[in-house]
Parts: sequence; structure tokens; C-alpha cells
Amino acid sequence: MVELKDVSVKYSTGVDALNHINLRINDGDFAFVVGSSGAGKSTMIKLLLKEIDATEGTVCVNGYHLNKLKRRKIPELRRTIGIVFQDFRLIPTMTVYENIAFVLRVIDAPTKYIKKRVAYVIGLVGLQDKAKHFPSELSGGEMQRVAIARALVNDPKLIIADEPTGNIDPELSFEIVELLKSINACGTTILMVTHEHELVRHFGGRIINIDNGEIVFDDIMEGTDEI
Repeated sequence: MVELKDVSVKYSTGVDALNHINLRINDGDFAFVVGSSGAGKSTMIKLLLKEIDATEGTVCVNGYHLNKLKRRKIPELRRTIGIVFQDFRLIPTMTVYENIAFVLRVIDAPTKYIKKRVAYVIGLVGLQDKAKHFPSELSGGEMQRVAIARALVNDPKLIIADEPTGNIDPELSFEIVELLKSINACGTTILMVTHEHELVRHFGGRIINIDNGEIVFDDIMEGTDEI
């Protein structure tokens, strides 16, 4: 669960990035977060990852009270969250398999578990035949699928997808959201930040609109069949 209570963030430059935000994301939810550049979306992500602290209010993520969280506990928090970046952030000298396995190796997961889990998530994202390929041999859509598999491999409670369709062809964007939806159907909470309103209109669901540091809309909308 994610909960922000009366949260404000004011940067040292004097910018009020978030103004008294109240937000609750329950376990198993799928929510789109939309808003123009500078609206406060990135600040919210940094808060949830404890890259920054709230100036006011309380932030809770996956059972962790971030206001009271000690620095040594931050890696433990982050292991409960999977992140999908717009620019993929794959390691170019590693294969698809190695990029995904790396997440588990850094936490000293058993080799037998790594093999089983990586094979499972590679199958889940439909890249069984690409396991030995390097990022340079993949399309943009395939690289984003690897990024999603990497975010999922540690079985996180929450996946934050930060503009996951921003660097792929528009026709592939719908496939990526469908993939995230299927992961959500298995119980993983998904928070997808996007500026692509056509995707939001098509899929519908919970829409959280941030504008000028405030949540101006938070409701369920029906999707359409239009693409």
C-alpha cells in the first residue's frame, strides 16, 4: 500500500513541488498518474523511493513509514519496489538473461532460484527466444519488456513505471500497457506515470491527475475501444 497524508515538498530553490497531497494506492491497484511536465509527477516518484523527504506530511510505502525510516533500511524498502524507466537502463554488455539476473545476484539470491525465476519472468514478457541477445540486438519494445522483467524479477509489491512507453513506437505502447495490466492481474500493484493521454483514454481505470503540485482529479474512468 502507498499512502501520502497531507504531503508537501518544497525544494531549496523555493519551488513548491507538491502541495498538501493526499493519496492512497491499495495493494493490487493499477493507477495512471498523468500531468504536464513540472506538475509534480517526478517528485512523487522520488518520495516513494525515498530519494527525497517530504517537507510536511507522512509517506508510507509497502509497510514502511518513510518519515522514520533509517538510512540503512532504504535498500530494504527499495527491494519491495520495481522500477521501469523510460530509457530502459539496460547494461549493454550483458545479455537479456544477465540483465534480469543481475538484480537477484546483487542481493545474493541462490543460483538455483535465479535460474528458475529469471526463466519465468522472461517467459512472462514473451522473450524466451531473446534470452541470449544483447540490448543492441533488440527493438525498443523488446528492451522495454526486458526492463519490465527486470523490475518484476524480485517479486516486488509495487511496480512504478515511469513513462514506460516514451521511447518506443506508438503502436507498441498498447502492448506494453497490456503487459503491465497482465502483471497487475496477478496481484502486483502498478503505478504508471505517463503523458500519453490516448493510452489512458483507451484503457481507462483509475486516473490520478497532478497539476501544479496538487491532485486535481482522482477517479475511475471507463476505457474506450479507440486506438
